[in-house]
Amino acid sequence: MIDPAVLPGYLTAVLLVTVPPGPDNAYIVAVAVDRGPRAGVLSALGMSLGMVVHVTAASLGLAFLLQSTPAALTVIRLGGAAYLTWLAITTLRTARQSGLVAQPAPSDRRILGQAVLTNLTNPKIIVFFAAFLPQFVRPGNGPTGVQFLTLGVIFLLVGLTWDSVIGLFAGRLGATLRRGSRAATVLGISAGATFGVLALLLILQIVHPDAT
Repeated sequence: MIDPAVLPGYLTAVLLVTVPPGPDNAYIVAVAVDRGPRAGVLSALGMSLGMVVHVTAASLGLAFLLQSTPAALTVIRLGGAAYLTWLAITTLRTARQSGLVAQPAPSDRRILGQAVLTNLTNPKIIVFFAAFLPQFVRPGNGPTGVQFLTLGVIFLLVGLTWDSVIGLFAGRLGATLRRGSRAATVLGISAGATFGVLALLLILQIVHPDAT
């Protein structure tokens, strides 16, 4: 059972962490602007599903393992950077062709899976949860694992709600701007560039781990 006295402070902290723009928000906006509001919401859901894995892993102590094994962090970050680079290249290629040939829309499953994989390949999230959630756990209020997971679920629900709003808004804005073929090409290039920047940020975490 979570101590009710910690909830106001916890919710405030969650909002302060969730609302400011970050890599996940940037990814959702890029997908939504390029593919529409439905894709934006699916990406938000995919990010939250990835967070479920991170919260569970952190509660089981895997964050400590990652922190004590730099090679594991490096491998995961390299995988994430490679995947985001692939997304950037394919998105840019599609954007260049969009004005010439109608491109098939990706399936909902693919959009969801891409968001989950993008989230999972950022091990920094597990470490964040391992540092953030224990501050609000009270050993005298029952099993700490249950408290940990409950706090994680609250975080996920707040994040999913906010990210879905971002996805809907960005998707509708993108749909309005995408009415011309040139605008669609520009939006696609912007999305691809965003994925490229996110890949670069992961690479910088490898090169300068103390600065992230």
